[in-house]
Amino acid sequence: MRDTSLLTIDGLHAHYGKSHILHGVTFQVGQGEVVSLLGRNGSGRSTTLKAIMGLVPPTGGHIVLRGKELTGARAFTICRSGIAYVPEEREVFLNLTVDENLRMGEQKGAEGAARWTIEQMFDYFPRLKERRNTRAGSLSGGEQQMLTMCRSLLGNPLVILIDEPTEGLAPKIVTVVGEAIADINRRGVSVLLVEQKLTIALKVSHRVCVMGHGRIVFEGAPEALTSNARLMEEWLAV
Repeated sequence: MRDTSLLTIDGLHAHYGKSHILHGVTFQVGQGEVVSLLGRNGSGRSTTLKAIMGLVPPTGGHIVLRGKELTGARAFTICRSGIAYVPEEREVFLNLTVDENLRMGEQKGAEGAARWTIEQMFDYFPRLKERRNTRAGSLSGGEQQMLTMCRSLLGNPLVILIDEPTEGLAPKIVTVVGEAIADINRRGVSVLLVEQKLTIALKVSHRVCVMGHGRIVFEGAPEALTSNARLMEEWLAV
């Protein structure tokens, strides 16, 4: 890839116990890019994000952010280096208010990263502002998803990993989340996205990587993927 690469994943392997989940995953996320990991459930997409964040210890390969080797580093070190993570499970602090959850996410951030404020988060999702004094455990699933994205952004990352952000959300909220991801990218944050809804992923992505059986089986522009009927049928059709 061109020398604007920001995050490089090279030959990544990972296991759950004796199960070998990732088999030499290799791809890159460039500066200012949105890259989507596509594939069926069980293909290794979420495990890839967790391995990058150190939540699943890699058993081989390299994770390099802006020239810095992060393979084997602890999650908090990876986060402080400039990678944020939005888990599928959302994992908000249920007994804290929206405002308190957001403040928990505030960090100095990586050098050269875009800077974010709580008020900017409320601009993205006005509903959160309305509920800023509400405990996160009382929020709807869509509101918790918004909150998790915003909390991660307040760490001022270089790249944000987002796992299934539209899962279980109403169509109107899906559109809002998709627009927010595109705008976050326009403001200088690279995005690595796992998203089951192809319409959203293809719309916001500069490149897509298709995973199958723990490997990358295709990498290229969204248009190259959608024009390949055989590839779509083999690796993405339900």
